[in-house]
Amino acid sequence: MSTDASPDPYRDPLVFGQRMQILRTRRGLTRDQLGGLVGRSGSWVKAVETGRLKTPQLPVVLRIAEVLRVRDLSELTGDQAMHTALFAGPGHARFGAVREALNAFPLGSSREAPPVAHLSARLARAWTARHSAPNHREVVGALLPDLIQDAQALVRQAPSIADRKAAQARLAEVYFLAQFFCAYQPDAPLVWRVAERGMVAAQESGDPHAIGLAAWLTTQAHRDSAHLDAADAVTLETLRYLKPLLPDADQDVRAVAGALTVEAGLTAARRRETGTAWRYWDEARSMAEALPDTYFHPVTSFSRAVIGAHAVTVAVELQAGRESARQAARAEADAIPSRPRRARHRIEQARGYHLDRQPDVALATLEQAHAAAPETVQYNGYAKRIILEEAEAKSPQRRRRAAELAQKVGLLTA
Repeated sequence: MSTDASPDPYRDPLVFGQRMQILRTRRGLTRDQLGGLVGRSGSWVKAVETGRLKTPQLPVVLRIAEVLRVRDLSELTGDQAMHTALFAGPGHARFGAVREALNAFPLGSSREAPPVAHLSARLARAWTARHSAPNHREVVGALLPDLIQDAQALVRQAPSIADRKAAQARLAEVYFLAQFFCAYQPDAPLVWRVAERGMVAAQESGDPHAIGLAAWLTTQAHRDSAHLDAADAVTLETLRYLKPLLPDADQDVRAVAGALTVEAGLTAARRRETGTAWRYWDEARSMAEALPDTYFHPVTSFSRAVIGAHAVTVAVELQAGRESARQAARAEADAIPSRPRRARHRIEQARGYHLDRQPDVALATLEQAHAAAPETVQYNGYAKRIILEEAEAKSPQRRRRAAELAQKVGLLTA
């Protein structure tokens, strides 16, 4: 075993600064980059990592945890009494069955494949249920195991090349639905396996819509893992592929191109490239405005109703407090027809208000998010960070409000 191996922050008894340094390095961030993302300097990061400064207060620790995307606070703090899941939940009750279906390798299965039209109708109903149910993970988790097995059987039993391509497109869409479900669950490698399978199935199908969706989801996975160059590579290459097709494309393909353009802006915002981020958002807004008023893409949610929500996220990722609050106040949540997407927008608004030092408004907005889709808040790390931080606030009223919300989302028993 090499003596140059770095300590494991999940196992070895390291102090906070050492854990932060290891996790920062694994994320590929410099000290200046981490400092900028948490509102400090690179020299401050160095002082914490080398032990010249003591462990920061909880609000700063939570912000560091957010940037480093730790799955549990104990990974950063080393305190085994602080097992609080942030960017991965404790695991949904349906997760085991979904994971089992995804991990199966049914080469010899005698399962009879349904007709393509039948599977497509079931998928459409699953997306509708995801958008309309407050407990959307429960609903989708109940549907996914059979959808996964039937879509795989459809590909295996396809009688012709054309039929196989159509089946691959449906299989890719099932994997996209599964990726939504598996996000924030306690198995990060599974999310990547599902993303890769979706990309392979989409490429095998040759369907521009499926290819664009696979790229959209893969881009998000890369950005959430702090692989910004990889996120850009996937997004921009796919946009180069799609753009020549757009003049003759249907609404769904044009919406996916718009969603990918938003992703390019969000990656630029994560890099603090303000002009580039807003340029991509402006381009995406023009693409949204070219769609019908009532159009809503079932997977990406790209639409006129959601483009304002994307502006909030751009401002938040840029860490522009005043602009974040301004965009949060402008963006209309009630027009978003999807419950989980509306809740996610409320969470982004809360991030904006919190960044602008309006914690009471942020908590009120998180309460609205919880009312729209409780499971979205329960498994969202940004929401958890705000709630945990305000549970330590000086204001007794705010502490009580945050504690009540923490109890609702299950944080007090985490």
